[in-house]
Amino acid sequence: MDDLLSASATALAEKIRSKQVSSVEVVTANLNRINEVNPALNAVVQIVAERALSEAAACDSELARGEIRGPLHGAPFTLKDSHDTEGIISTGGTTGRSEHVPDADSPPTARLRAAGGVLLGKTNTPELTFAGFTDNLIYGRTSNPYDLGRTPGGSSGGAAAIVASGGSPFDLGSDTRGSIRGPANNCGIAGLKPTSGRVPRTGHIVPPGGLRDAFTAIGPLARRVEDLTLIFPLIAGPDWRDPYMVDMPIGRPSDVDIKKLRVATYDDNGLWTPTTEIKAAVGNAAASVADAGAAVTDILPAAVTRATALSLEGRVAVATGDASGIGTRTADGGAYTRMLLERYGTTRLSPKIQSGLDNEGALDANSLARFLNAIDLVAGGDAGVHGGV
Repeated sequence: MDDLLSASATALAEKIRSKQVSSVEVVTANLNRINEVNPALNAVVQIVAERALSEAAACDSELARGEIRGPLHGAPFTLKDSHDTEGIISTGGTTGRSEHVPDADSPPTARLRAAGGVLLGKTNTPELTFAGFTDNLIYGRTSNPYDLGRTPGGSSGGAAAIVASGGSPFDLGSDTRGSIRGPANNCGIAGLKPTSGRVPRTGHIVPPGGLRDAFTAIGPLARRVEDLTLIFPLIAGPDWRDPYMVDMPIGRPSDVDIKKLRVATYDDNGLWTPTTEIKAAVGNAAASVADAGAAVTDILPAAVTRATALSLEGRVAVATGDASGIGTRTADGGAYTRMLLERYGTTRLSPKIQSGLDNEGALDANSLARFLNAIDLVAGGDAGVHGGV
């Protein structure tokens, strides 16, 4: 693969600033790569080549005058189709928005562009981002670049597939129940789901609020970990529209004293048992952290079991100990999903969404209160859920 296609966004931006390569050259290489691999992958669903090349040329002209927009100056990126983009069709995978063109960028999108990023296009997502695979009635199915018969995961599947294929150095995804982490794992790249309340969800297909609010976060996917360090501070911080954002400083990873860290490690969460190879990778990572000086303990914290049950399985043994079948998808009987579909004017639903609605069962007020309390106990660090760690 061409050096420009395998490099990190951090490295590309540095090469552009030092005039080793132009932004136009980098953007052209990525657009050519997208055209090469996308027919098989169906990862990029909107390509804005003319606009991207125009912005890249502007970046090069500004650099010639000694002007730099920010740390991404001239570096390209793609964006999950769940984020609003000014002047570009933004569907969120739902048919009611098949021709929707926002008049403004979402705050994270605007921040990346203000930092000098050049948007290449939008990447595929399942309807409303509500699936662990990537398929919808507008654009169809996205394939895994390592095996076209397999899925890249979801809901940031298009993002992970094109980043892993060298078509884009990074993408911006979203994650409620593994939608960044799963595709990053499936496609062998790096992904970050930030702590809730750090990156605004204004202008996202799933807006702030609702029963799943504590789980949903916006974060980057990239080929290199160093890009996660670069991108997260650029997109974080209140926009004064998402009411759940926290105005909190972001520290530098380089300031962390690894020898003062206590790390819990485990290779089986008690619900899904990974392959032997994945277990070995976890063990190797734990050994590396220990070699760096951290205190590493092999233990499955009770909080992990409860959080996994809440966010992935949709079931939790509530504080009293009774398993009530309470989950993020069943708690409201599908009312929130129906509200979003009505909001976006969607009448033709994907099979995944329709199946979910057909099987939803609303909780009564007592069970809903127990469910919300269970979430708060995990999120709030109740002393009884840490398992001694």
